[in-house]
Amino acid sequence: MKRPGLPVLSPLPSLPPFPLLPPLRGYLALRLPARLPRVRWTSAVLLVALGAGTVRAARRLRAIPVLPMTPPMAAPAAAGVPRAAGWRLLTARGVEPDAATFLAACAHADREGLHVLDLLPADLATERTMGLLRLVDPAGYRQDRLGEGRGAGFAVLVSEEVLARAGVDPAEPRPAPAELLALTRRLKEYATDATGLAIAPALSCGPPPDASGAARAGELRAQGLPPGALAAAQLAGLALLAGVAVRQGRWGAAAAGLYWIQPCLALGGPGTPLRPGDLALATAARPVRSLAAALRTAAATARTRRAGGATPESERETARAAVRAADYRTDLAAGTDRFFEPRRQDCPWCGSRQLSVRVRVPDLLQAKPGLFTLDGCGDCGHVFQNPRLTLEGLEFYYRDFYDGRGGEGAATVFGRLGAAYRGRAEMLRPHGAPASWLDVGTGHGHFCNAARAVWPDTRFDGLDMGDAVRDAERRGWVETGHQGQFPEFAVKLAGQYEVVSMYHYLEHTRDPLAELDTAAAVLAPGGYLTIEIPDPESRMARLLGPAWLPWFQPQHQHLIPAANLREALAERGFTVLAEEHGPAHQGNDFFGAVALTATRLAPDPDRPWASPATPGRRALTHAVQVAALPCFAAAAVLDALRTAVARRTDGGNAYRMLARKDER
Repeated sequence: MKRPGLPVLSPLPSLPPFPLLPPLRGYLALRLPARLPRVRWTSAVLLVALGAGTVRAARRLRAIPVLPMTPPMAAPAAAGVPRAAGWRLLTARGVEPDAATFLAACAHADREGLHVLDLLPADLATERTMGLLRLVDPAGYRQDRLGEGRGAGFAVLVSEEVLARAGVDPAEPRPAPAELLALTRRLKEYATDATGLAIAPALSCGPPPDASGAARAGELRAQGLPPGALAAAQLAGLALLAGVAVRQGRWGAAAAGLYWIQPCLALGGPGTPLRPGDLALATAARPVRSLAAALRTAAATARTRRAGGATPESERETARAAVRAADYRTDLAAGTDRFFEPRRQDCPWCGSRQLSVRVRVPDLLQAKPGLFTLDGCGDCGHVFQNPRLTLEGLEFYYRDFYDGRGGEGAATVFGRLGAAYRGRAEMLRPHGAPASWLDVGTGHGHFCNAARAVWPDTRFDGLDMGDAVRDAERRGWVETGHQGQFPEFAVKLAGQYEVVSMYHYLEHTRDPLAELDTAAAVLAPGGYLTIEIPDPESRMARLLGPAWLPWFQPQHQHLIPAANLREALAERGFTVLAEEHGPAHQGNDFFGAVALTATRLAPDPDRPWASPATPGRRALTHAVQVAALPCFAAAAVLDALRTAVARRTDGGNAYRMLARKDER
């Protein structure tokens, strides 16, 4: 097809017969190959990805500080390393640091203002080093307040103050590497901007670590990574490399060869601060070792699954699971009718009786029994759960979602919303620096932790119903954690805060108007109320229907159109200063739809509120999960495009509103 503005190139045989043309044709015939080599795009993409990964690993390795080399001062740790004031060195079994390394680590931590310092042994194994460099960017690790704690799993220096807040007894027996990896991950939560890495040239890993599949799977779990999924991804990657090496000629061989020698290129360059002792062997045998490690991990994960989730802590978890299942059986024996109030005939926002069913869905979040209806008001557009859950119902359906069985997963999701948290905090920038801020519905306190990077001098307090707010207080993510219903604090906290935030909180409440009344009471005159909630007027709500994630049944009880919220704020003496739709968009419409659909087709077979899983149910769940993988990939692409459009058109699936309490 001819494109305007571009010349049309004709093949040489169609050129007119000018006198000089025959010699030119002969010259070109000698100089140009009959067929240009065809680019093998799969191999080219792999080459680019592997090359970028190699450069990234080398850059990250050079960004890790190195402790000064000092001569050994005394006997090893077994004979007693001197204890510098305020510091403890926790080491894995078999690791024996010398006194000079310990003191050098203390000096480095003091100088850099660190409270947790993971020490990388000089003989750290090649693949363990490559794995760590894939997970951690040392240049931004300390500043990433929401980043997970990562380390080598052999030695970590911790201040006694952090150990005390984390409830860790340094006198306990030395942990295994997996246990120390889990502890490092936990300790960073108590020193979010004061955790670092350093290479200790005189430190050794000690005896060779356990290379079994069970040990590797345990270490991955300790870092919050799914061993089964990673083993499957590693096997798929190796199969892809083998396929392109066999089928795509030189391009494929180049991609496979780059993977083969990647460790040597990344870790063996001049001036590299860490040189693993097994670098040559690990590079030479990398494909074979990687294949063996992936197969062992996959086999160990399968054995664990067949054994009902057996891990080193499986006995305690099995006991907890048995208690949960018994509690759910007791709750469900009486049926679910008591979890619902009588259906109402009028809109709780405006009183209109012009109601119609907006959506009716089961619990697609946890697959607990029950069917939930959201009605829409024909007059004001308010969307609400009808019939509404009782307090007993709320307890039942929230249980094991944000804490208990689902607590770690929820915390992981919240920990990956750093950009959203910063956007919320920066909405206040044009209006001065607040001295005090109450985050209502703070959960684990992730927003307050992230917002400190924007407002370092602000006092952040949190309020929530769950026990997680107490954990946030112990970690230092909030100064004070208030536990309970917000309206209960209207008198106690009256006039104490310059900012009150409600981020994805109002939609969970039983009476959002009472929550707004409490916010008005808690704010000082001239204070700011900032709110973010799903937008029921989003076009995606109608397009995706029951699979639209922000319906979030059965937890969301009210979805409020922006016009309704503006009117309610004005009635309570607020002036709306800003409203954002595109910036508040959460890029999960299509991904969430796939996840909810997969849960609907094949829910978690091990959920304690269902009957014991059968082999057939497990097989169905696995088949659905495998079939959903390409759908998730496509959904991620669609969500990226949708987010770009939402940012430009200011038409996302949520909105933020900033209002000032009028001074009277």
